[in-house]
Amino acid sequence: MNQVAERLAGVEDRIRTAGGDPERITVLGVTKGHGVEAIDAAAAVGLDDVGENYAQELAAKHSERATLDLRWHMIGNVQTNKVKLLAPIVHLWQTVDRPSLVAELGKRVPGARVLVQVNVSAELQKSGVAIDDAPALVERAREAGLDVRGLMAIAGAGPDEVVGPQLATLRRLVDGLDLEECSMGMSGDLELAVREGATIVRVGSALFGPRPGSPGLRN
Repeated sequence: MNQVAERLAGVEDRIRTAGGDPERITVLGVTKGHGVEAIDAAAAVGLDDVGENYAQELAAKHSERATLDLRWHMIGNVQTNKVKLLAPIVHLWQTVDRPSLVAELGKRVPGARVLVQVNVSAELQKSGVAIDDAPALVERAREAGLDVRGLMAIAGAGPDEVVGPQLATLRRLVDGLDLEECSMGMSGDLELAVREGATIVRVGSALFGPRPGSPGLRN
């Protein structure tokens, strides 16, 4: 717990150094691959928002720690057949990327808070709607009765001069669509994301250490 508190203070310092305000930027603790001890530590240090990539892992951890006052985010690819499982749990669905998922959420979770995921790097292996198709999916989600709060993206790998324009594109889309939330940036590119206007940063390794079997400090 003490270690996570120190790391959270370090993340907040990084946000300030990049010109951001920790009071206005949500630090989302990514607990993917960690045990429920990470959830306990997050709650203990006042980290109210936690994110999981896999439906079954999110549901299992929530079941074990349902009494904790946390906001659970789904930040991985969502199969439509998992929406019913997660419907009572998820505070913010960050990876809405296709009409079929919009339709299922509209049916199962009317009024759900969502972010539309945009593939700003245009990499085939990455999820997300194409940049030019994002406005149409946002409108479709609104028509389905969803509360579209903003956009989310996972930038490609590379130097700042490659990643920066991708993040800037997401910020411009958020502004152009008159949305509130811009979820971008992880442990490895936190400062760049803050400089480009992130309102949510998804931080795992920098808070909880490397995941078991994970060599890097990307998430």
